[in-house]
Amino acid sequence: MREYQRSSHTKWDCKYHVVFIPKRRKKVICGTLRRHLGEIFRDLAKQKGCQTVEGHLMADHVHICISIPPKYSVSNVVGYLKGKSAIAIARQFRGKQRNFTGENLWARGSFVSTIGLDEELVRV
Repeated sequence: MREYQRSSHTKWDCKYHVVFIPKRRKKVICGTLRRHLGEIFRDLAKQKGCQTVEGHLMADHVHICISIPPKYSVSNVVGYLKGKSAIAIARQFRGKQRNFTGENLWARGSFVSTIGLDEELVRV
């Protein structure tokens, strides 16, 4: 039996597999940054009402399986995660205390695939 989440008028199970990379695919996700990045993504997803189901951090890309409520678009949530995580990393690891411009950690765009009831049919 599937576990559906509920809001006031809907039952839903919206899970997405999201992949994104750092600028110029640099291998920057390592060491102490790697340990803190998963925690940062979980906290940011919780702020949006989302849940990080699973995640893998590679040296040059990030895989996240995230459950997003239907009231938010996937691009909105992924943009929020990428933007706020870049600010958090700049503040924690690069010593920036105020808002900054001109520094981008993540490359534009992301890859998104749906995970659901007809996953095998979609893959064929």
